[in-house]
Amino acid sequence: MTAAGATHEAGEAVPPLERRIGLPDMIAYAGATWDWYRLHYDTEFVKASKLPGPVVDGQVFGALLVEQIQDWLGPLCFVRELEFSFKALVFAEETVRCEGTVAEAGDGFLDLDLRVVVVGGDGAAERVAVAPARARVLLGTADGPGAAAGRAGER
Repeated sequence: MTAAGATHEAGEAVPPLERRIGLPDMIAYAGATWDWYRLHYDTEFVKASKLPGPVVDGQVFGALLVEQIQDWLGPLCFVRELEFSFKALVFAEETVRCEGTVAEAGDGFLDLDLRVVVVGGDGAAERVAVAPARARVLLGTADGPGAAAGRAGER
């Protein structure tokens, strides 16, 4: 049984997702999103800005949080809402960990409290990169509300 079909309750931990974000990953992401701001990949530009390294694009954290949720709940879930606030910059070659708990488990949905931390060499959180973060996840559907109606009109 997938986690989406399981019973969930408030306080339940969302399995963490940990990821090292390298410069090649950041360049690939910039290409995929057409975000070519030099702060995300140009080391000379970054040095002139007096930063320790290229800055991870903030959109990456939304993608990682959704990946964390979908890895946990499987294909029959739909992230209907996701909101988050940035707390600290994350730089190329750092490792981040997405963490969270179930805030509310309702009929066909979960509300999640999430955050992203930068992880040190010892595995402990060095600083909070993203918090607060919240998501509403619909359970039992991969496509979200209205998808079935859209498919019915495609016949």
